Amino acid sequence: MKVLKISLIASMVCSTLLGANAFASSHREAPNITRFPTLDSTDFYAFNSYEAGREDYVTLIANYIPLQDAYGGPNYYAMDPAAVYSIHIDNDGDAVEDLTFQFNFTNELANNNQGIALTVGPAGNQRSVSVPLKNIGGITAADQSAANFSESYQLTLVKGPQNSGSATVLSNTAGGMFHKPLDYIGNKSFGDSSAYASYAGQFIYEFNLDGCASPGKVFVGQRKDPFVVNLGKTFDLVNYVPVEGDSTPGAGDQGGFPGGITQSADNDDLMDKNVTAISIEVPKTCLTTQGNGTIGAWTTASLPQARILNPNAKVGKTEVNGGALTQVSRLGNPLVNELVIGLKDKDTFSTSQPKDDTQFADYVTHPSLPELLNILFKDAVNQTLGTNIETLAPTNFPRNDLVTAFLTGFAGVNQLETVTPSEMLRLNTGIPAKPRDMQSAFGVAGDDLAGFPNGRRPGDDVVDIALRVVMGRLCYPIPVNGTDTDLGLCTSDDASVGTVPFTDGAPVDATMMMDHFPYLATPLSGSK
Repeated sequence: MKVLKISLIASMVCSTLLGANAFASSHREAPNITRFPTLDSTDFYAFNSYEAGREDYVTLIANYIPLQDAYGGPNYYAMDPAAVYSIHIDNDGDAVEDLTFQFNFTNELANNNQGIALTVGPAGNQRSVSVPLKNIGGITAADQSAANFSESYQLTLVKGPQNSGSATVLSNTAGGMFHKPLDYIGNKSFGDSSAYASYAGQFIYEFNLDGCASPGKVFVGQRKDPFVVNLGKTFDLVNYVPVEGDSTPGAGDQGGFPGGITQSADNDDLMDKNVTAISIEVPKTCLTTQGNGTIGAWTTASLPQARILNPNAKVGKTEVNGGALTQVSRLGNPLVNELVIGLKDKDTFSTSQPKDDTQFADYVTHPSLPELLNILFKDAVNQTLGTNIETLAPTNFPRNDLVTAFLTGFAGVNQLETVTPSEMLRLNTGIPAKPRDMQSAFGVAGDDLAGFPNGRRPGDDVVDIALRVVMGRLCYPIPVNGTDTDLGLCTSDDASVGTVPFTDGAPVDATMMMDHFPYLATPLSGSK
């Protein structure tokens, strides 16, 4: 009876939370951003670098342009040259950015924007005709002359608020512009995965920071999407039992919940998708110029307020943009705008600033989804089981466990010196990074203080973590340095299903990534 109860409740939890596109991280998470795919931030990471010899650095990765099919030619996935892509850092806890790294892109065809042309036709009737493709031959690390398209970008550091602070254009230590590699068109164009990796590696640059003793690193380019999720079966009315079916994940012994889903890469519906990553690595001391060594971070993308389309569009002249810079996307913690914010306020959240997040407080202190679950399914559960369950949702109000996870951080772990309730990733730069092979995909809940929600690493399984936290996992003790610790945020009586091992069965861990900057794996080829 108890096992059946857990199964039914778990299924309904997942169907409610996942059935509204909740677990595509931040892929197409709000109605308006679906109209701006090049500005859609899909995932954001902030972590202490775990590459050997880089322990004094922090890596920040902002992924954009969701659900990229590797074969998505002929134009593939360029960034918007009218947009400003930003990574923000708050280091004193007032929920206002103290540092912002801005990226502005320029797209250009070969031959001064005229493109590569071929001479076509017989003698006496020849024409020079522009080719329709982004490359006309093979491209290697040593020879890129066959490329018909290029992207470059300007990297700017703003100290103080983004709209009023002091801006400095950062320089490439090798001189020249910063460039973005072509997307992985296919193996006839690039050879194979290792050849593409060698080619893309040339686009990792060092940049100088005034007042910083060591240079930072930057890379912008296509990567394999690091996020994993079981989307298809979830949207099919949760066509699986979303509780771990093995005694431990990956054991393969069917020793967990009977019929429960087990971990398999086949459950990852993003396994064939790429993404565009904006990655920077900065010395910790250059980010923590004030405060207690913990930073808050988030990413945004903005456009000029007005866009007038050119009725006679030409390359580089498709529209005129003007007016104040206007934010259209925002991402800090994963899943917040999907799982917590109500549909009517999703676009508002996308355009808001962390300092104004008190307007969304009710979504955290009194979340609607667990209550909706209770309204929709409590009677059916009681009738089926012959029980009298009072409520399926956690009963601690306000939900201080969620306030801590999303808005304030955990004291002694990732809380800034000044506590201003606001939604952002919080990273304690003083907690040493763990090598890739020693990381727990469950972060802090897996006895790994270097992981989510202390920042976020690419190998942290935020889907399973979020499922469990929303349903009350923090109401039970969690391991801290090997010792089960009561966080004092709520009690086990507040969360009847708080220890259920909810999972979508799509595993992720750090070994799926590289162990060095820019960390995310080489993108998938558009053609074998």
